[in-house]
Amino acid sequence: MIRVLLVDDQTLVRHGIKSLLGLSPFINVVGEAENGVAALAFLDHNSALVDVVLMDIRMPKLNGIEALIAMREKQIKTPVIMLTTFDDHESLMQAIKSGAKGYLLKDVSLETLVLSIETVHNGDTLIQPAITERLIAGLQGIKGEFESAKLPEPLSKRETEILRLMAAGCSNKEMADSLCKSQGTIKNQVSSILSKLGVRDRTRAVLKAIELGVI
Repeated sequence: MIRVLLVDDQTLVRHGIKSLLGLSPFINVVGEAENGVAALAFLDHNSALVDVVLMDIRMPKLNGIEALIAMREKQIKTPVIMLTTFDDHESLMQAIKSGAKGYLLKDVSLETLVLSIETVHNGDTLIQPAITERLIAGLQGIKGEFESAKLPEPLSKRETEILRLMAAGCSNKEMADSLCKSQGTIKNQVSSILSKLGVRDRTRAVLKAIELGVI
């Protein structure tokens, strides 16, 4: 059972998402908060009881990104998935830079939401594929915020192919099935891609690849 803290300033939205997650036998909403301040107060005393935080970006008093930054300053390492009704590239970049492990639009299906929570809980990162596609289109040729604007070591043809699948939101298993490779091989190639790009996770790998024009 994955324990979730739900943070959103709209009561009806919180109740709706909670009811939706209640349909899954794998998720348990253990707390609710109406803004970033309330979320931090909850986590200050109950962080050990929360596996994943689902947090709205746009909230009064302390928005989602500000709350995430404050969590990291307090050494609260609970993974956070950002939820939003807006397809906002700038917010996505800020959320990832601040340490968000996931980014979803609120209109996702229950299946996608549960899978996203499970993915982040397992230590992976994600951005909703629909967002990724528009992000790629919107960021082509735009200078980002990565320190290095060059690729020190070129990617192989297969690594570039894997990067494109990563950008489409595919899991290691889905990539392994698509490329007829073992999950172990895919995991090793993903690690090689991260090393070559000089990034810590898959989401940053995709964004840096977009900036460099690799995909």
